[in-house]
Amino acid sequence: MRIVALAGGIGGARFLRGLREAIGPEDEITVIGNTGDDIHLFGLKVCPDLDTVMYTLGGGIHEEQGWGRTDETWSIKAEMKEYGVGPEWFGLGDRDFATHLVRSQMLTAGYTLSQVTEALCVRWRPGVRLLPMSDDRVETHVRITDEQGTRAVHFQEYWVKLHAAVDAEAIVPVGADTAKPAPGVLEALAEADVILFPPSNPVVSIGTVLAVPGIREAVAAASAPVVGLSPIIGGAPVRGMADKVLAAVGVEATAEAVALHYGSTLIDGWLVDTVDEAAVAAVEAGGIACRAVPLLMTDVAATAEMARAALALAEQVRR
Repeated sequence: MRIVALAGGIGGARFLRGLREAIGPEDEITVIGNTGDDIHLFGLKVCPDLDTVMYTLGGGIHEEQGWGRTDETWSIKAEMKEYGVGPEWFGLGDRDFATHLVRSQMLTAGYTLSQVTEALCVRWRPGVRLLPMSDDRVETHVRITDEQGTRAVHFQEYWVKLHAAVDAEAIVPVGADTAKPAPGVLEALAEADVILFPPSNPVVSIGTVLAVPGIREAVAAASAPVVGLSPIIGGAPVRGMADKVLAAVGVEATAEAVALHYGSTLIDGWLVDTVDEAAVAAVEAGGIACRAVPLLMTDVAATAEMARAALALAEQVRR
């Protein structure tokens, strides 16, 4: 079985760890990772979502945070502060710095982001094929209005520095409209037996991947069933502040609303948590098969059960 998953950061990475446990030894997983969160800091190219997937599946993630490296130290950050060089709000640990140094050196030498990601994965051996959504530069920006007036900020500044405390008025994936899917992305979607949308942010993670011309169309045209898992449980995000960016695109923070936001032209099946079982009928009225199952990723075993439920629903809705 060839499985393709569109994924963002923490939620996507943790789901993939369960998916990897749920499949057989002959099955293959290709991950199309969001690069809209990418940012240039300290002269380095930082790819938060790609790295979170790589570290999580490779056993190097800081489990409590869900991002960054385990056993991290912060000497470089402290020295940068002494020099008065920021930003201080974005934490890069010493071990993490090494990844960004290697990536930036390779990009400067002329390698593509796809090639660099493949090379980094040689060390981490994540057990999946990890592809960036595009080799072209795409950055998600958020339009806000605060004491400085109406302005656009990088998504990382909105999320990490401002903690999404200001209303998001618009989400703009800058550069996405002229970007091209990375090599292998469209081919993986066309050849997939199952396509999954993990419980990643539907606007700034999976939504940004789908914003690259050709990817949404390839998902919609795929012969494989497309099944998503709700990142919203009981009317609130499981993690993070997805409700803030959902509001910016006019979508309620409910499991039902997110399913209908994707729509029946894109997804065939949708899993909601058992606390949202009342949403099943409304989702199915929208032309999307829906089941209620436990969706809290409390550990790898529970997450593997979620993945099995998604694969089972995919078989039920196979076109």
